[in-house]
Amino acid sequence: MKQFKKSVLAAGIAVLCSATAFAEDKMPVKPGVPTFGQIMDASGIKFSGYVDASYTYLTGAGTFTGASSTANRVFDTERNSFNVHAIDLTVATLPANGFGGMVELTGGADAKVITAAGTTNDEFDVTQAFVHYASGPFMVIAGKYVTLAGAEVIRSPDNLNFTRSILFGYAIPYTHTGVRGTYSLGDTTKFMLGVNNGWDVAKASASAPSDGKTIEAGISLAPIKPLSISVAGYYGDALVGTYGAPRYLVDVVATYSFTDNLSVVLNADVGKQKDAAGVGSDAKWSGIAAYVNWKFDDKWRVAGRVEQFNDKDGYRTGVAGGQVWSEGTVTLAYMPTASTEIRLEGRYDKSDAKTFNMTDGTTKDNQSSVGVEAMFKF
Repeated sequence: MKQFKKSVLAAGIAVLCSATAFAEDKMPVKPGVPTFGQIMDASGIKFSGYVDASYTYLTGAGTFTGASSTANRVFDTERNSFNVHAIDLTVATLPANGFGGMVELTGGADAKVITAAGTTNDEFDVTQAFVHYASGPFMVIAGKYVTLAGAEVIRSPDNLNFTRSILFGYAIPYTHTGVRGTYSLGDTTKFMLGVNNGWDVAKASASAPSDGKTIEAGISLAPIKPLSISVAGYYGDALVGTYGAPRYLVDVVATYSFTDNLSVVLNADVGKQKDAAGVGSDAKWSGIAAYVNWKFDDKWRVAGRVEQFNDKDGYRTGVAGGQVWSEGTVTLAYMPTASTEIRLEGRYDKSDAKTFNMTDGTTKDNQSSVGVEAMFKF
């Protein structure tokens, strides 16, 4: 009897297990909960951003001599400090045909530097916000957007070095508010033309009392696969004292990739501000920068930069009598993951005059710095 009960029990368990296995084979797999990024991608909207933090040590006070005490660095202005440079959030839908738009918000210390005139000067900045329309080779954006000029950009992950170049901080603008049109001729040629409120100006009334606008024009060329060249020009009123006077800028950037791992970049700028050195006397500035980037592998690379900036009238750096300012930078970068990058950097700045303020109250013709930057992209 006991043997019979055991046989019945064993048979029941076998049937139950078989039924369960059959049910599992036939039951559909429950899909996982989609991530926020997957939901956004499915709707055609791209969500991205990054966090940028650093430690910087400067041998000087971080300012130039003169009544205005202009900062002699762009974002890394603290002498001995840990810093949260940027928390960047970007939402964009930019279709190849039809309407779209982009909004990029920046929080952190960098926001105070790039904030346009006519907006609040705090640690928050609406870096870009524009409506986009594209149709075939033609595209137009209207709102606030980054400049056409320069080899470097506001977004830290898109630059080769941790610190920004002299040309990025003192030769060119950061952003514009207006309308920009782009026309592409295949993959090799692109033309840009726009009108805006000026350099780093959200509202025209915040820059010059005149109704004048700034015209921007640019061309981007890729005559051969390893070479790209871009030329940008700006002309329009900028505030000089209490009135608006014409400002000019021509910017050229050339990039050549010798291999997938080795590339060089050259950047040159020439600018002039009418009446800035006195009524009837124009202020002029010019500069040139060279970069090299060598990737050892997918994780390690090293980048170098050398440049010279001639602020002959002292208009851009606030130094009476002007100066010729040079610098050299070496950056070692490591990417432990595809989303994370750590940069170790050394930099040396030199002027042809004693323009660097020191913490002991003296002035020198040079300043050195070391920095460590950590970024996470999402």
